[in-house]
Amino acid sequence: MFGAEANCRLIWVQSPIVSGNCISKPRICFLKTKPKNPSLLLDLSQTHYYSSIFLSPFSLHFTPPNKNTTPTHFSLNASSSTSVGSAEYTEEPATKVKFQATLNLPGFSSSLSLLGTANATTIPGFREKVFAIVGVKVYAAAFYVNPAVCSKLDSWKGRSAAEILEDSSLFSSIFQTALEKSLQIVLVRDVDGKTFWDALGDAISPRIKSPTPVDESALSTFRSIFQGRPLKKGTFIFLTWLDPSKMLVSVSSDGLPSSVDATIESGNVTTSLFDVFFGGTPVSPTLKSSVANGIATILK
Repeated sequence: MFGAEANCRLIWVQSPIVSGNCISKPRICFLKTKPKNPSLLLDLSQTHYYSSIFLSPFSLHFTPPNKNTTPTHFSLNASSSTSVGSAEYTEEPATKVKFQATLNLPGFSSSLSLLGTANATTIPGFREKVFAIVGVKVYAAAFYVNPAVCSKLDSWKGRSAAEILEDSSLFSSIFQTALEKSLQIVLVRDVDGKTFWDALGDAISPRIKSPTPVDESALSTFRSIFQGRPLKKGTFIFLTWLDPSKMLVSVSSDGLPSSVDATIESGNVTTSLFDVFFGGTPVSPTLKSSVANGIATILK
């Protein structure tokens, strides 16, 4: 996802780390191996430096026992969704964020239907020399599609979720379809806008081998949305692909957005962003898995 495969894991640490004569602030840590007891003090010589909200699947987090973090999946029929509390909403169990079963967004007229969710599998990274973390979730995510997308997936009917996950061509077909699909990110803690963009930009940029002036302009526009903008807990971020080369970005700290913050028109940028979440090495494997489960249910 971020270049060479890393042989390390992101480990949730339950307490600050003592290093030398100081106690560090809780931050982020990568271990080559997962300790038997993650609350124990860590040997910093075993850590790898990294800085990103969006981490690779080779840095999968360790979930403390007895916590239900299984992602939910859904049918495009809201009445049959596995929602908690209401057929109109589906609750992501780890963060308790509720996602609407259907929604309308600014910039286009089609309604979108919920296809899958996941809890926040990553936390912000910090450019520090001392590495420690606490098990803090940053965001919950959901993926929505124009219901007509599923009519383009007949060749995958009857396949299991595992088979869908192994077949990258299905997610490629979803992306290439000139129908709307949107990723909703809901922050469950405050995040600095620059930190958010730096992490997202660091995930996108390696996927664009030779950026064109159009790509550079699109990235600059994308960056300007977040630079200098505090992203408070509860902020909604929508990344909506209208077609393979055009994407809308909407950010709102007060529920669903009423306007579009920016339009990104670069095939390389939009493709790379989709690959960040739904490519061969997605930053949130649980989200991709949840979507695969949803698709398998719909295509039975």
